[in-house]
Amino acid sequence: MWAGNNLVFGLLYWMFDGGGPLARSRGERPYQDLLFPQQSDPDLAPPGWRPMFVDYFYLGFTNEMGFSPTDVMPLSAWAKLTMLVQATISLVIVGLVIARAVSLFT
Repeated sequence: MWAGNNLVFGLLYWMFDGGGPLARSRGERPYQDLLFPQQSDPDLAPPGWRPMFVDYFYLGFTNEMGFSPTDVMPLSAWAKLTMLVQATISLVIVGLVIARAVSLFT
């Protein structure tokens, strides 16, 4: 369930950031919804670097593990709310696993 949550949110971030993968590749939107470190410092990546699916999957994974943004910052309202929902779902999953473990011992 936790891995599925991570995959679903990675796909959501990939599909909606900057208007989607096609809009990002065409440069149709001047502003991104998520700021990756490589976009904020040109010395961190080759010229023309664009986030790939693995970058969004990593974003989903770190957001679930830390319950907060780590290296990728949400810039738009939808990105902030989506990260909030993902962290909440992850926290509920952890709570359910702990509750199940406690119920096994009582």
